[in-house]
Amino acid sequence: MLIKFGRLISSVALTVLFATIAVSFVATSARAEDPAFVSIGVGSYDWNRKKDPGVEVRLEYRHNKKYLGIFKPFVVVAAANSSNTFFVGAGVLTDIYIGKRLVLTPSFAPHYYRGGNSKLDLNYALEFRSQIELAYRFDDRSRLGMAVSHYSNASLGKTNPGTESAHLYYSMPVNFFN
Repeated sequence: MLIKFGRLISSVALTVLFATIAVSFVATSARAEDPAFVSIGVGSYDWNRKKDPGVEVRLEYRHNKKYLGIFKPFVVVAAANSSNTFFVGAGVLTDIYIGKRLVLTPSFAPHYYRGGNSKLDLNYALEFRSQIELAYRFDDRSRLGMAVSHYSNASLGKTNPGTESAHLYYSMPVNFFN
């Protein structure tokens, strides 16, 4: 039963990945080359489990260069929360344009994790963050969006408690490193 569930989850993840790639090639109408962004996220950490979720703040740099035609690198400069947890990481994202104003951005990034208190300890230094964000794109190309993410150590540690976060993001266009 557990193996069948794992295969189902893997199948769904692969389907979402391939659909993301296909849609990103098709949805080109609003895809004028976007700049790089500095993104600030503020939201709720570990809201899926606790009666009193924590607050998390993130600072990210999202590059404008694309690799393999769709993937953009990004760096989590810092993410910290009220559970005395700290993350830094880097990964890839892709922007899927829905019309002229909406942008769907799935991303994946390994993170170095440090901290945790008795309320939540993720139990391993390497955590993987998968995230989906839906944002509104303004005329100046800045974005305001909502994101939901999941941290997991992929069962590399003794336990894999994982946790979810929900954030409000503001992404400001920047011209660093271009």
